[in-house]
Amino acid sequence: MIGMPFKDECGLCGRVLSYSYLRRCQRCGRLYCRDCMVPDVSTGDPTKLLCLNCARRTVVPRSVSRYGGLTGYLKFRGAFTSAVKLSFARIDGIIGENLPMSAYRSEEWWDNLPSSPHAKGWLEAGWEVREVNLKEGFVVFRKVKDVPMKRKSLSREIKKPFTPVRVRIPKPKKPSKTKVSKLYARIKNLERQRTSMPKYHGSFKPRPKHEKKLFGPNEKPQ
Repeated sequence: MIGMPFKDECGLCGRVLSYSYLRRCQRCGRLYCRDCMVPDVSTGDPTKLLCLNCARRTVVPRSVSRYGGLTGYLKFRGAFTSAVKLSFARIDGIIGENLPMSAYRSEEWWDNLPSSPHAKGWLEAGWEVREVNLKEGFVVFRKVKDVPMKRKSLSREIKKPFTPVRVRIPKPKKPSKTKVSKLYARIKNLERQRTSMPKYHGSFKPRPKHEKKLFGPNEKPQ
């Protein structure tokens, strides 16, 4: 229809949006939506945008096989199913970067050849490609053999026998006899003072010492 805006698919999330909401990555040259892009992390220039895969590859360079993520993903899915259908955008997210343009244009790129590095990604996991649809952008993998996942052993070899460290428990300190005698004498003095104080019956209260010094015996404070 005339007047309809041109649309295209985001290379990461797969949403079909108009060109006004899509941007081209400065590194890989593919179109992505604004949510799947960030400013150039190497220069900080907000006018140059990178897709999330290119930005992650810039910050954390990949040190393992490029398709190692696909191998681990298929090994994990092999425990539940024998067939997996993945879109090209989904594979981009699994491997952490974009597939080459030949994967989108040629079905021969998806041949199960052990000599190709990308085919090793699914062959080592025990899977093979059975169907490729370049028009709709998806591939169907079929499991051909069981490949167990390698689990990291939690147990570690102890080279040296364990020797416990001796911990010294401090002994409680006993107070000196001098302190005990002084404390005992103080308690006895307090008891004598209490017993020596006169007891008054009724509501009569003796005057404090400071009033006795300021006033005479017959005078009362105002």
